[in-house]
Amino acid sequence: MIEYRNLQEKEINRELFLSFIRHQTVVKCWRKENDEWTIKDAPFIDDWSEEDYKILISCLKNTVTAGGFVHAAFYDGALKGFVSVEPELFGEDKKYLDLSSIHVSEDMRNKGIGTALFLAAKEWAKTHGASKLYISAHSAEESQAFYRKMGCVEAVVYNQAHVEAEPYDCQLECLL
Repeated sequence: MIEYRNLQEKEINRELFLSFIRHQTVVKCWRKENDEWTIKDAPFIDDWSEEDYKILISCLKNTVTAGGFVHAAFYDGALKGFVSVEPELFGEDKKYLDLSSIHVSEDMRNKGIGTALFLAAKEWAKTHGASKLYISAHSAEESQAFYRKMGCVEAVVYNQAHVEAEPYDCQLECLL
């Protein structure tokens, strides 16, 4: 049985991620060229280094302490998925909240965990004054298929900080 709950700052540490498998074999990615979206061969393996975990842990702790949302899925007591939403409204009309991360462990993908986490993030964002979630999303074909299934579309206005940080990400939004 999968248990979902919010994470507290004190429990976000390297031990929490010991049973989490970030690994993703990417074959094709979406790329925007001449204002047209196409799928391109772009094979690589996405995984996290110890430095990546250190940065992730710091970011998730900051999200919690700032009043944001960090929600997780556990299977047999082990972390198998998580989502985070930053607490600051942004955009011209202050209608966006940033879905800063959503990940499901490789061994538990395609079991509905990502959907449940995304829906929880949408609900939290809506109750905290947003009308849209903003997502700087991994461009992998299967990642983009997930976001489309969740109702995401290309963002009307791009968040330049995200574009500069991850130029190959797809900039998306989801109406709440």
